[in-house]
Amino acid sequence: MGETEFAVIGGGLVGMAVAFGLQRAGRRVTVFDEGDVAFRASRGNFGLVWVQGKGVKMPDYARWSRLSAALWPEFAAELQEETGLDVELRQPGGFDICLTDEELATAQARLEDLRARLDGDYPFEVLGHDSLKKRLPAIGPKIAGAIHGPEDGHANPLYLLRALTSAFTRRGGRIVNGATVREIAALSSGFRIGAAPGWRAEKVVLCAGLGNARLAPMAGLAAPVKPNRGQVLICERTETFLSYPTAQIRQTGEGSVQIGDSKEYVGLDDGTTPQVMAAMAKRAIRIFPLLESLRVVRAWGALRVMSPDGHPIYAQSRTHPGATLVTCHSGVTLAAGHALRLAPWIAGGPPPVPYLETFGAERFAFSPAA
Repeated sequence: MGETEFAVIGGGLVGMAVAFGLQRAGRRVTVFDEGDVAFRASRGNFGLVWVQGKGVKMPDYARWSRLSAALWPEFAAELQEETGLDVELRQPGGFDICLTDEELATAQARLEDLRARLDGDYPFEVLGHDSLKKRLPAIGPKIAGAIHGPEDGHANPLYLLRALTSAFTRRGGRIVNGATVREIAALSSGFRIGAAPGWRAEKVVLCAGLGNARLAPMAGLAAPVKPNRGQVLICERTETFLSYPTAQIRQTGEGSVQIGDSKEYVGLDDGTTPQVMAAMAKRAIRIFPLLESLRVVRAWGALRVMSPDGHPIYAQSRTHPGATLVTCHSGVTLAAGHALRLAPWIAGGPPPVPYLETFGAERFAFSPAA
């Protein structure tokens, strides 16, 4: 039986950010990664480092997202220094494109309400069509405007996962690949991790995405998460026309174009459908007419990890001391916060922010498993 101080269950962006942060704090860490049989949100996401609009119903989530976004330059620089890998972080601000005046007015009202709840400390700018066209010259003529968030940006999620994995192993961390954890059992001291071969860990951190729903009760926790499918279209590389990320479309560092803003509750079906892809393509062409001439080269569906209110869950077990749950659907945006602030708390330090309890699972009124 292998032994480790911390067992991190899940080798996606959430798990690797936490594992890197724990290793950075001097802990001995083993990551258990299920492999390609898992529903990997990390390889299917949009790559946004996004603040705008998050926390409308939970202002502390806005605070946490803004903190993580502010930490991202330090985070990216440290990863590049350790691994030589550029994760392509760019934070020029981002745009939420609104097709109609009604969409623009609704988005503005939501953010004004959030700004009021944050005592006025929440920057954004409302742009009509003419003002938007000065920033995004390729915008179509039938676009009402956009909301500009100055703290928004994007990164390459695949490069990020590679950099985190490389930095983690360089610091002595271990990764057990192809490890489906079927059981977590509390021992008189620590936990037995039911993978092949078996392991014993002093502490366990659940970062298994949708798998947390099954694993959490084994550690006296609850992860009421469910899948939300997003579909993505990838267009061929083209000349740079979009220097800012938007909530609907972004151009990558290589010049390819990502299109994706769909949300579907369809269970564990991570496939694609012609109807949704056609609707996304139609909307994208309306936003940027030049896209009509580009070829679609890839398409996929991926499953977001959504809690009932859409916000992260950070919880430590009262019945199984040493077990921590970390789950969210913003693995890119929150990666810096998870690595640089949340991991030291998991390692035994003080809470990273005074409002951390806001993200506890108690808000869903569950009864911990015995």
